Amino acid sequence: MKRSWIYCVALIAAVGLAPAAASAQSKLVIKALAEKKVQSLPDGPLFWQIENFATLGEAQAAAGPMGLAVESAGKVWLFRLGPAGLKASEGGRQVTQVGPVPRITAADYLLRINEASGPPGSITSIHSHPGSEAFYVLSGEQSIRSPHGVMRIRPGQSETGQGADVAMQVSSSGATDLRALVMFVVDANRPFSSPAKLPD
Repeated sequence: MKRSWIYCVALIAAVGLAPAAASAQSKLVIKALAEKKVQSLPDGPLFWQIENFATLGEAQAAAGPMGLAVESAGKVWLFRLGPAGLKASEGGRQVTQVGPVPRITAADYLLRINEASGPPGSITSIHSHPGSEAFYVLSGEQSIRSPHGVMRIRPGQSETGQGADVAMQVSSSGATDLRALVMFVVDANRPFSSPAKLPD
């Protein structure tokens, strides 16, 4: 009897510890830095032009109808959506150009810049967006798991993501903390993010 009681206590303790162990994996921190609603998109293939500026005011002045100015990692960034080969804005220094990003059709569009950050192993829930996204990694390594496989992006690299409504899970997969900037073109009249499922 005593042995059975000890076994039951040990089993309860193990079950009680299981949720704590499962929740030890930290969540990737997602922060919206800027967004803008627009009624139409530029014609043709779409690219994100990324530039650095000395001040936020200068970046905002150069943003135009398709631009978003933000501060991240001690720098000022301007993201402009447009055709390939956009010239750097006056006062700006071109960093890179990302695209083409998958186009969508909607009554209204939301342009948004998010910052993703977290220690190695941090991860998002599985989700989807009603539009396209693109990534630029500042530090660490970012992995994006989708039905098409796993995409890994290292510091200084940029990539276009999946199209609308594709399930994905994003994680910090490097040896150091992740910091990445994420560019979105989504349907403004649908939820920005929705729960989704990926194959096991």
